[in-house]
Amino acid sequence: MQAPPLKQLIQPFVESLSSEKGYSGNTCRAYRRDLEEFVACISGKDPAYTEKSGMRQCTEPHRVEQVDALVIRGYLGLLYKKNTKQTIARKLSALRSFFRYLVKTGIVPDNPADQIRTPRLGRYIPVCLAVDDMFRLLDSIKKNGLPGLRNSALFETMYSCGIRVSELAGMNVGSVDFQQHVIRVLGKGNKQRIVPIGEKALQSIREYRQRLSVETGIDMNPDAPLFLNQRGGRLTTRSIARILDKTARECGLTTPVSPHALRHSFATHMLDAGADLRGLQELLGHKSLSTTQKYTHVSVDKLMQIYDSAHPRS
Repeated sequence: MQAPPLKQLIQPFVESLSSEKGYSGNTCRAYRRDLEEFVACISGKDPAYTEKSGMRQCTEPHRVEQVDALVIRGYLGLLYKKNTKQTIARKLSALRSFFRYLVKTGIVPDNPADQIRTPRLGRYIPVCLAVDDMFRLLDSIKKNGLPGLRNSALFETMYSCGIRVSELAGMNVGSVDFQQHVIRVLGKGNKQRIVPIGEKALQSIREYRQRLSVETGIDMNPDAPLFLNQRGGRLTTRSIARILDKTARECGLTTPVSPHALRHSFATHMLDAGADLRGLQELLGHKSLSTTQKYTHVSVDKLMQIYDSAHPRS
């Protein structure tokens, strides 16, 4: 029995990512986009892509049993024209996962993407603000109105807890435990974790919600979004990034500041102050310790200073 076309196999695979692995909607959409691009490319049905890449259309067959390592290499060859190695590695990872699912469900006998090596990636150095710049950013927010109070609460919380911007946007009023000084966040794979939160961040949240109640009548319903936009809906990750970028520019920071930069700054400052790497892994919600270890080399200068001042024969 002949297997269905590749395009028809994408939907059940994406559904399995959500139902079996608990992947978020954003992650599932990213997998779908990468796989649909692959199918369109090898089918010769994506003239916009081929024109952008400056390459001829790929005319390989697009039934699943006809896709081998050679077809995938041809597709990756097109990607090298206009994509970074990180992007290519991500797309190859999506293909590996897709064909692993097809092997598991008995549609194909083996995984052709396993025969292809992942591109060697350059060492990624996260953007990190100095402590003084971090304080400068937070202290520059004017809290004389509701937007300013909200923005202060947003970024005080992000820097205090080191959470992802998606976790910040997804917080509800009931996510904050003012008595225990912790928050509950829903991380990747729908995994919940408990993270400590500092008093400055808690006070910023109190001030924001109290002003919100006075000006709009919105109460502290535990199931309601914690951070709201001007229309009273949940603030999106894109809006948070835009607000942060504007705040950083207004306070005169020359380093591009993204929500990830605040998370990286939290991690680096914690390590500089002596935090344990395993404990930091739990705070950040990393599945693997190797993901957390990328922050360690950011603190090399700090370690060298300690070495030079402490070692008797340095």
